[in-house]
Amino acid sequence: MLRVLAVDDEEPALEELLYLLRADPRIRSAEGATGATEALRRIGGAVDAGPEDAAAIDVVFLDIHMAGLTGLDVAQLLAGFAAPPLIVFVTAHEDFAVQAFDLKAVDYVLKPVRRERLAEAVRRVAEQVGDRSAPVHDTAYDQIPVELGGVIRFIPIDDIAYAEAQGDYARLHTATGSHLVRVPLTTLEERWRTRGFVRIHRRHLVALGRVDELRLDAGSMSVRIGTAELAVSRRHTRALRDLLMRQGGR
Repeated sequence: MLRVLAVDDEEPALEELLYLLRADPRIRSAEGATGATEALRRIGGAVDAGPEDAAAIDVVFLDIHMAGLTGLDVAQLLAGFAAPPLIVFVTAHEDFAVQAFDLKAVDYVLKPVRRERLAEAVRRVAEQVGDRSAPVHDTAYDQIPVELGGVIRFIPIDDIAYAEAQGDYARLHTATGSHLVRVPLTTLEERWRTRGFVRIHRRHLVALGRVDELRLDAGSMSVRIGTAELAVSRRHTRALRDLLMRQGGR
């Protein structure tokens, strides 16, 4: 049974969210705050009181655009708490999903809020609250949010074969299609380095485990991933060849 704080500076939106939350049988209590300052005061008091106190908060359903501090600001401040509540962002703006998951949000729900979508967010929270030994950041690091037809979906990073730079965006290629995300390729390179992704060209970041062939032709190198053949720039050639040889020798 979850104890919830919902935060939105627009009272009609807050009341609607509270109505939907209180109708969910997994919610023990749902209270509202109409701004970041009030929310931080209540969360701080709840953390100080401890998880068994009547004022304890398991999860904050948090709007992003608010007067004064934004929801992202609140999440950054909560990251400094010893045992902060979980966070679900509820917003009309899809542009901040990547930042939200960098802040270890459990979910990102778009307005207008649908009962079924909110129920899915509550399920995710309940799973994490039910097993506090599970790292809160798993969702953020194992999946990446993408927008499909106005809905935010989560693509497992392990499903991504390679990423392609498109200006300040990146196109993620999987076995079933591709997805455009508002993240530069250099940022993905930094985040995914420990997950086996390597830069082979200014335009391409590839998952080493998805490379089917390494091809040499008249001094130039390319890799084949499924039906895609990607050029390897000269500055990346030696490092990539060494990595693949070491991987093949394991």
